[in-house]
Formats: sequence, C-alpha cells, structure tokens
Amino acid sequence: MRALSGLDTAFVYLENARSPMHIGGVYLLDAADAPKDFGYEAFCEHIRRCLPLAPMLRERLLEVPLHLTHPQWIRDPDFELSLHLPRWALPAPGGRKELREMAAQSFSRPLNRSRPLWELAFVEGVNGIEGVSPGSWAMISKVHHAAIDGASGAELMGVLMDLTSKPRPAPIDDDWEPEEIPSAARLAISAAARLGLKTRSLPALAKEVGSGAARLYGLSRITKLRPPTLPLSAPPSRFNAPVCAQRTFSAVDLGLERIKAIKNAVPGTTVNDVVLAVCAGGLRSYLQEHDDLPDKPLVAMAPISVRSEQQRGKMGNQVSAMLVGLETHRDDPLERLNQIHQNTTSSKAYSGALPANHLIELIPTSTAALAARLYSRTALGDGRRPFFNLVITNVPGPQQPLYLGGARVLSTYGTAPLIDGLGLILVIFSYAGQLSIGITSCVSLVPDPERLGDLFRQSLRELEEVAGTATPEESGSLSEQLSSLSQTADRLEAYLKEQG
Repeated sequence: MRALSGLDTAFVYLENARSPMHIGGVYLLDAADAPKDFGYEAFCEHIRRCLPLAPMLRERLLEVPLHLTHPQWIRDPDFELSLHLPRWALPAPGGRKELREMAAQSFSRPLNRSRPLWELAFVEGVNGIEGVSPGSWAMISKVHHAAIDGASGAELMGVLMDLTSKPRPAPIDDDWEPEEIPSAARLAISAAARLGLKTRSLPALAKEVGSGAARLYGLSRITKLRPPTLPLSAPPSRFNAPVCAQRTFSAVDLGLERIKAIKNAVPGTTVNDVVLAVCAGGLRSYLQEHDDLPDKPLVAMAPISVRSEQQRGKMGNQVSAMLVGLETHRDDPLERLNQIHQNTTSSKAYSGALPANHLIELIPTSTAALAARLYSRTALGDGRRPFFNLVITNVPGPQQPLYLGGARVLSTYGTAPLIDGLGLILVIFSYAGQLSIGITSCVSLVPDPERLGDLFRQSLRELEEVAGTATPEESGSLSEQLSSLSQTADRLEAYLKEQG
C-alpha cells in the first residue's frame, strides 16, 4: 500500500456527482498508416502489453476508516482490463461536433471508485473530419486527478504510445502481483503508525515554510517587483457559480509557430505570456458578448509543475501555482500582453518562495475531509468572493509525432475538473508544432464553448496584427470575416430577444 499525499487526497474529498475529479483528453488518430486489421481487439491487446510500464493502471483507491489518514493505493486483486476499455461508435457523420459532444458526455460521468480510476474509450467511426482518413478513430481518456497531474498524465500517454508507426515489442517481465485488501482494523493500525511519522515530519515542514516566508520577505525588500496578484482579488464573474453535472467541451488548434512569432516580435515576452494574452482576449470578447465583462481584470490560476527528475514517472501531483491578472479590462491587445508579462514575472518570483504543494500536509486528514464536504454542501462556491476566476494550465507535450497501434496522433485536447465556484478551465497542450486549448465548463455556465474557441482564434489574429506577424492567410479571408460577423449578429439578435 502507498498513501496519497495531502494534495492528492484533496481531489478525492472534493469529488461529488456534479464534480468528477478526473483529468483527461481527446486524441484524434489517423488510421492511414495503421495495419488494416487494427481495431478494438488490437487496441485492447496494445494496452495490455503496456500494463507493466504503468503500474498505476492496476492500482485502486482504498479509503481509511474515519479518515484517520490519507487514502491508500493498493494493487487491485480484482483487476479486469476490459472494464477500463469501453468501445463507442461516433454518430454520423462522425465529425468534430459529434466527437466533442461524446467527450462532454464522458467527462460528465465520475469514475467507478471500486476499481482503478481510469478509462480509455476506443471511439470508432471518425469519418467526417477534414484531413483525416475515413474509418479513423479517436481515444477519450479519463484518469482521476488523485493519481496524476498534467505532467505525469503526459508521461502516461507517452508510455502508451510509440515514436514510430511500428509498435514497440512487448515487455518481457511483468512482476506485478495483487494485494489482499486489508481489514478495517489493519488499516486503522497502519494509519496510526503513519500519523506518528507525519507528526515527526512536521518540524521539518514548518522549517521549510518559515524559510519560504523569509524568502518572500527578502524578495519584497531587494527586488523592484511589485507584489503578485493576491487571492480574493478576482472580481465575481459568470464562471464563478455552482456547477451542474453536464459538462460542455470544445477545443481549438493554434499553430505553435504563430505563438512564437508574436513572442519574438514583442521583446521580453514568453510563449506562456502570449498564450495567456490569447486567452485573455477571447475571454474579454466572450464576456462582452454576454454583457458581463467585470470592471476589474479576471484572475487566472496557473499551475506550475515542481516535479523533479527523481519524481518523473511517479503517480500523484507535484504542482505549485501562481495567480495572474489577465488584464481583461484593457482594450489594446499589445498593452494587455505587455502587462500580462509583468504579472507573470512577479507571480513566478513569489510563487517559488513558498512550498505551496507541501502546505496542505499540515492539515489533518479528517479536517480536510470535513472542509471538502462543507464546501460542496454550502454556498462557499457561489462566486461572491472567488479566489480566482478560472484555471489556465499549460502542459508541454512532445514535438515529435506519436503513434498508437500504427495510427498517427493528429491532435490532442485536454480537460480537467470543475468545482463549485470554478466553472471554467482551459487546458493548453503543445504537440508536434500545434498548440491546443481545451475548453471545459458546464451547460449552466458556458453552454457554447465552441464560440469561446472562435474568439480565441480571433484574439490570436488581433495579437498578430498589432505585433506585425500576421500573414494574409492568418488574417482570414473576406468570406470568413463576413461569416464571423454574421454569427456575432445572430447571437446579438438572440440575446436582445431574450431580454425582451
């Protein structure tokens, strides 16, 4: 058995029927180079061969009685691979709309706690996507956030996929053995022992926190950086309300080279700054269309991986975080980008000073469980004083193409969980020269995520124009611009009718 960390445990206790706590993705694969006989059965066999390379796929969660200590991972004695590999058929015409809706339905359903917390769905019938061979397929993944973060999730997908169209040979050794599920008494005794170990580790952790506080004080004294964006400084917004159970999902592809061109044209900025500015511009336009743009700038929480080389390939979450003002109150895209750069610079400097991913270890497990239940059952997530407005998480992926069963992975889109008061999350993923933005919300808060995706494209074009990096193709044809104006006019007319 292995105990979860405090941060991993938080994702267990925050989960409820309206807030499944899984991260996941949609992988679009082109079957042109795959063997003609590759199908669902071959897919299952491929995953079976990969099991020795990913032990977490055969470990299930075991909660400790009375929340005496963190839940445990145990090698599942009843593991059955077929339960984790559903087979779905995409409705005709098998296009992006149908795939997006199927993913939203999947992401709405919690994982089954009685078995290992993951699922890889094989989706047949991808026949209506331009540039994709008819008869291709997709994969929709879900893994509980207690098991992996964004970085380890990308590593897991790397284990399941190949660098060439020729699948790797099967591993020779598989020394995995199931564990017997312990009795409640044994769990309680084990919890008491771990509690003693945790108590002895508290002085060292307190010293680490004290050192971090001293570093914060030093930063404020010797640097000219202004203090970072603070919690509870975010304005209320439509994204900060209780969430419903039905997820909405969409995604947009942006060329990574286009992002880099803007970065190179605006001195001092980074790829991450430009991505945040693209998101900020799209969010500003979306809220303006809904007549709901706050006077104060939206604040995004951006997770930062603190996973060391020694922790690569291991389960659990190794993240800190920074808060970034998105400057959505500014009209000028270039001014917005430059100010976001200043915000990220100060936030990064301060976020590294305190061990944010360790602070939660100071909270007793029973207290954490009670706090999560209170948050879910009360109005704490009603958005009146949000800690931040949304999460924007940036996960760098491989820049070389990946394959699964001989099929090339054309694009990948990510999702992550929502909770009450946090109804929008944007997952940025870079892969093989592309950069995607996965948009996850729910029908009561963002019923039209595809419109938000359109506005991200528009925001990128606006940045290219002010940075001087736009090309005629990227500026969009006249017909595309007229189509966009027509869609905006239709939405405005519908809104005016709703308002009477």
